[in-house]
This record gives sequence, structure tokens and C-alpha cells, in this order.
Amino acid sequence: MTLLDKCLFRLAGWRNDDAVLGQSASSIGELAQDMNGKRIAIVGNARALAQASLGAQIDECDLVIRINRAPMPSVQSHGVRTDWLALATALPRGRFQALGASRLIWMSHKRKRLKYWMGQTAGFSLFPRTCYEALKTQLGAQPTTGAMLIDFAAQSNASEIHLFGFDFFSSLSLSGRRDATSVPHDFTSESDFVHTLIKSDPRITLHSME
Repeated sequence: MTLLDKCLFRLAGWRNDDAVLGQSASSIGELAQDMNGKRIAIVGNARALAQASLGAQIDECDLVIRINRAPMPSVQSHGVRTDWLALATALPRGRFQALGASRLIWMSHKRKRLKYWMGQTAGFSLFPRTCYEALKTQLGAQPTTGAMLIDFAAQSNASEIHLFGFDFFSSLSLSGRRDATSVPHDFTSESDFVHTLIKSDPRITLHSME
């Protein structure tokens, strides 16, 4: 690791140059292959999840994927395992290391936010901007990290896909104080998208937090 390496990485981020940023990254195909035949938990950050008792069900899955800062206020509500972290925001390196995740997937189309240490992390992957753009067109708004993950998992050969902590912002987020009017997402569209997937794909379960 040299200062030049860091500068070139930073420049590639500003240019959205995935060829440079993803030189040592795992491909999206490798991620999909790792999902084959597995029971996947995708854990969203709805505040309502903190009042539920779904932690054991989360940890029972073969692959647990958490989102952004991955708040886990209690073992009872959120479990303890984090196998993959899907990230689209700033995160201290120490926080990522404390999670013990084997993969860090950079989801944001804004590559300039990507830190050098993230790109050097074992199991690092860049989520394709083409997937982001396709879902953005379908939803009519910028998709959330959770929506992108659900869309990707639905296209995999996972045996089961369990969604925890998703209420499409009706209880707001454990990760911040903003309301739906302060973020660039269409949660009605995302809710319709996910519920349509659930109706057509028996592998997908949206777990109630009531």
C-alpha cells in the first residue's frame, strides 16, 4: 500500500472507473454462486425490528446479509451473525471488522464514497451499476440498498429468501432520523415491487414485526 495507490484509487472513484476500483473484487457471479441452495436472511434497518423477537430466526439462516451500518440493538431482535455487509454509506473500518463479515459489497453507484480500505478488504465486491440503473428505471426512483439486494437474491438460486426488518420506512430507520420526504426513494413503489415478487416467488418470505 503506497500513497500513489491510494491516490489512484481515489481518482478512480471520482471517475466511476470500476475497472480500477474492482481490480481485486469478487464478481457478481461469485456472489450469486455463493447463494446457491442457501437459506438467506436479508436484514433491513426498520425501527420496528427492534421491538420484535426474530434474532434466532435470522441467525438460523445459512447466509445473513446486513445493510449499511447494520444496527443490532439486541440479540433477541437482530441476532448476532453478519456474513455479508451490503454498504452504500460511510462506515468506520473498526465497525466493519467488529461485525466479522466475510464480504463487503459496495452497493452505491456513487463510487467516490468508496474508501481505499474497503477496496482492499478480502471478499470485497462492487455491485454493478447496470443492476442499479435497471431497478431505478423499474421503480421510478433511486432504489434502496435493501431493494437492490432483494432483487439480486430473487434472481439467484437461493433455496429460501427471508426478509427481516422491512416495512418500507413506515417505522423509519434505525440508522438515522430522516423521514420518507428526506430521502430519494419511493417506498410505495418498493413495497409494491417486493410484494409482487413475494406473490410470484414462493422462496421469499417477509417476516412480520408485530
